[in-house]
Amino acid sequence: MSRASPFPFVREGGFGENFGVFCFPRVWDKTSFPAQNTSCTPPASCDIICQNVEWRAGRLRNLVSVEDITIERWDALYSRCCDMIANPGEYVDSCRGKVLASLFYEPSTRTNFSFQAAAMRLGAGTFGFSDSSTTSISKGESLADTIRVAASYADTVVIRSKVEGAARAASLYSPVPVINAGDGGHMHPTQTLADLTTIAQRRGRIENLRVGICGDLKYGRTAHSLIIALAAFPGITFRFISPRDLRMPDYSLDFLRTRGIEYEESTLLDESMPELDILYMTRIQEERFEDKDEFDRLHGTYVLTKNLLERASGDMLIMHPLPRDGEILPEVDSDNRAVYFDQVRNGMFIRMALLFDFLQLPRITPSPPESDKRAICRNPVCVTNKEPYLPPLNAADGGCGYCDK
Repeated sequence: MSRASPFPFVREGGFGENFGVFCFPRVWDKTSFPAQNTSCTPPASCDIICQNVEWRAGRLRNLVSVEDITIERWDALYSRCCDMIANPGEYVDSCRGKVLASLFYEPSTRTNFSFQAAAMRLGAGTFGFSDSSTTSISKGESLADTIRVAASYADTVVIRSKVEGAARAASLYSPVPVINAGDGGHMHPTQTLADLTTIAQRRGRIENLRVGICGDLKYGRTAHSLIIALAAFPGITFRFISPRDLRMPDYSLDFLRTRGIEYEESTLLDESMPELDILYMTRIQEERFEDKDEFDRLHGTYVLTKNLLERASGDMLIMHPLPRDGEILPEVDSDNRAVYFDQVRNGMFIRMALLFDFLQLPRITPSPPESDKRAICRNPVCVTNKEPYLPPLNAADGGCGYCDK
């Protein structure tokens, strides 16, 4: 299947062939999906499952990966976001009567509150859970059934999970749009939208930037999503700063290499400071470690201080997805380059822009791929190892279509 294919899911081996295994393009560019028009229709012979795109409207159906957003869609979202910031009163009650389901299998403050606030500012209602142990999940209910039940009451479902690929799996069974609010150490697309919004506001452009990402790059889903998004813009280069044990995963580096995007890897933060336009700090994530001693050894490796910032340029942006755990000292908060609380506020508005579309999409009859084969993935935290009924999905590069591993 070519990079330019607009089909989100196509049977492996070519259109119309029934191999029982599905694949989709792992790309993020202007040609990934149909243009915004109403004349676009797929060839009659194509055997496709339109889970992420509504063909006739050319509209995004689910947001499970940053790769679901084209440059054109980003431009439209950002434009609406800016209008919502400037004219919030014009959007009050624009989604009245709509309902958002918020399913948080994993703890969250900013993302959970942000989605709830975004929905309420649009006039929509919300329901959900932030502790799955109080639901039928504790009785053994499958992800597919939980999604079907929640979607029976809602117009859009937001899901966060410790399991990588959970949002992709949920989108196969949901009659309403699904938004990934973070799936383990894999992806966090709406945080990336908040990051892009902040960069665009503060820098006036997203191009020709030297971006440093520091901390836990192995498990950092915000870092994984951010590099995919920024790779779509011209002139972006990266410096990845981490302990060797927490370096950026090979699949992320392969993504950059195949697109000819420059990057460096380093273990030294102080030496990197003078060369950066953006410093994106991340937390060493204790919850991702099986060995607490290993976490204790790596925790505190990087600490951003006022003294260290003296080596940085006067307009370098200091970003962080939050929460922080000692890697940025409070003394940095007053620095005019620190924009991590701007990211929080911008996250609410860009999610409003997203929900404004998603909450008003029509319900569909989901058509999950049928296969007599079981999905098998070597990643122990992939959703396929938790939900054994899932059909196999292969990415175009041969990796797992759920977790990208």
